[in-house]
Amino acid sequence: MQHKPLDGIRILEIGGYISLPFGTSMLCALGAEVVKVERPVVGEDFRRHQNDGSPYFRQYNTGKRSLAVDLKRPEGVALVKALIPHFDVVLENMRPGKLAALGLGPEVCRELREDLVYGSVTGFGAGGPLADRPAYDTIGMAFGGMYSLFGDEGHPQLTGGLSADLVTGLTTTAGVLAALVGRLRTGAGQHLETSIMEAVSVLTADGITQSFELGADPTRESRHPQAQNFCVRTASGESLAIHLSSSQKFWHSLCRAMDRLDLTEDPRFAEYRPREAHYFELVKIVEAEFERRTFDDWERELTEHDVPFAPVLSMSGYVGHEQTRWLGMVEPQADALALLRPPWRFDGERPDRPGVAPRVGADTRSVAGEVLSGDQIDELVAGGVLFIED
Repeated sequence: MQHKPLDGIRILEIGGYISLPFGTSMLCALGAEVVKVERPVVGEDFRRHQNDGSPYFRQYNTGKRSLAVDLKRPEGVALVKALIPHFDVVLENMRPGKLAALGLGPEVCRELREDLVYGSVTGFGAGGPLADRPAYDTIGMAFGGMYSLFGDEGHPQLTGGLSADLVTGLTTTAGVLAALVGRLRTGAGQHLETSIMEAVSVLTADGITQSFELGADPTRESRHPQAQNFCVRTASGESLAIHLSSSQKFWHSLCRAMDRLDLTEDPRFAEYRPREAHYFELVKIVEAEFERRTFDDWERELTEHDVPFAPVLSMSGYVGHEQTRWLGMVEPQADALALLRPPWRFDGERPDRPGVAPRVGADTRSVAGEVLSGDQIDELVAGGVLFIED
């Protein structure tokens, strides 16, 4: 039987897009029951007017339940308040104070259940000069210094994909787990807070350290001399990446794989510090060597000589790679959408992501039925406070 460490934990999610739903999707896969509070009819914005057909919505919401309720109506707020004692965790990612203005702030909710873990995920935190600004992944990446770090000097640039929202989701997951452990020890709930700006600091730790060591702000190539890494093209057209770090062992291993032991005696490259100083000269030498042979040849040589390397994979290449399959990283879907499973295993087994992404209001009746009669639910549906999927 698969181990689900959060089995029995109930989470009420009030929010949307990625930063919170990605976090709750991981908690859901770990066994928690997640009920997603959404607007009637259209649901949350990341459904993109496709209901449960949006691949983005499915990635971040598969396995959850949907409660479609109008929180702008006092009857809708009253329903959520009645439900809160039935939940262990309430999580929201609205702008600071917005949910409190609706009557569902942390103080009110924790009065309804003393050991409630209440989590707020914002763009910049609950206070300070930027608290009320809207924030998405791009904003977090820019403020966090990532665009300058990933760009060339004087030419910051957008990156492919997103990172700030995802690391915020993982930060939220870790915070909830920590708060639940704390509750086990003390019996008390907590108000957990994080933000995109705080979470992105996880990605900046190396860059901040570089800026101290270099005495200047790092850019895309600043770390390469220190890391002794290379991204090279082979004769057959494929590319691979190598990372030696400061290890003399791996430097000598690469030289043997290239049949260039002369480089180990070259004063520019023999030791780590000179190699760092002459890194860009070394890059040209390594690139020229790798252009002489095919990817398959290099894969054999680098493996034989124990050099840290990897193929430069596309997204489809990553999903389809045999190591990804062995690790069980992807939840198979009938239409081939790759749903990612949590990045942890327990007793050798990775939790799956069962179920489907809910249609808007698919679980309204069953969730509301925990605190309301059938007639009360029908009355709220008729009045537009609740929405039930036909």
